[in-house]
Amino acid sequence: MKVIVTGGGTGGHIYPALAIADEIKERDPSSEILYVGNDIGLEKDIVPGSGYDMELVSAKWLDRSNIFKIFDTGFSTMKGIRQSMKIMKNFKPDVVIGTGGFVCVPVIYAGHKYGARCYLHEQNAFPGVANRTLEKFVNKVFLGFPEASHYFKEPQKHLVTGNPVRSRFLGVDKSEARQKLALDEDDFVIFSFGGSQGAEKINQVVFQLMKTVNGMDHVTLLFGTGSQYYQEILDDVKAQNIELGANIRIESYINDMEDYLGASDLIISRAGALSVAETCMCGRASILIPSPNVTGNHQYFNAKSVADRGGAVLIEEKDLTDELLLEEVTKLKNDPEFVKKMGDAAFACAPKDATNMIYQTICKDEING
Repeated sequence: MKVIVTGGGTGGHIYPALAIADEIKERDPSSEILYVGNDIGLEKDIVPGSGYDMELVSAKWLDRSNIFKIFDTGFSTMKGIRQSMKIMKNFKPDVVIGTGGFVCVPVIYAGHKYGARCYLHEQNAFPGVANRTLEKFVNKVFLGFPEASHYFKEPQKHLVTGNPVRSRFLGVDKSEARQKLALDEDDFVIFSFGGSQGAEKINQVVFQLMKTVNGMDHVTLLFGTGSQYYQEILDDVKAQNIELGANIRIESYINDMEDYLGASDLIISRAGALSVAETCMCGRASILIPSPNVTGNHQYFNAKSVADRGGAVLIEEKDLTDELLLEEVTKLKNDPEFVKKMGDAAFACAPKDATNMIYQTICKDEING
């Protein structure tokens, strides 16, 4: 089977695509996989390390702020379609799978025109514009959250699979993860992160939490600031003459995310679909703070889906204060049984079989023609 996977812009689109590609390659070692991305997205940095061949095409997000930017998006998309059609003719894929991001528009459309079987995966509870636009060109739409189906138009194409997560997140042993990170076995470990770039509001309130727990016995804070805010946080520590205890670790970017999640008791994060899925797969309690600056407020719906099932505390950014975060963290720290119940509830939400369901569906479609 020859497969093109595409998805780009952020890790939330890229890592699910790689998880699907890994499942296909593991099940069918003879398969050929090509990743098609865009040169202004993170995929150009992430995908080469995965071992898959990669091609880049033109694509651009839809900016409605003025007519010239709309024309620019249209021009870039048409160029990307031509480039994608050339890739289709050369690679001759049987299957094209898109996981979101504007690069999917030219690639999925070209795959459809070429005659390949085409699929989409929508990670969020509220789907993005690109995937809603492309629904009519694909055989099936795989859904990370069942709520997303309401926003598409062809429910007969929908299959709820959960979000594809790399297998390394399943069944992470807390003790082993703590050994890798040299963390005390008995500490209450809090891990805060806001994505690769970071989240300013989360960093602000976690900074205050850091000052409260700094030097506190049996509590460790892993503070993932994101690359954009790392130096700013360090400068604030210095300006306020804060002498950090050994229980505080400030990190710019987290590479071994499965170990950090697995070693933690409580996660504080945004509610991007991938972050939520990985946290649930590790079976960890979380405080989810959705970004208000995303299409359709989709992070709120991601967080609500887990919170409604008892696996997370949902705090909207407009309600987030230093005092509220400290109150919630203290309450959870003092009730380990409740934290365990939250972790179990989160694990029940985890998409444990997502990549297998996607692979089996694609194979079944191949057999049925």
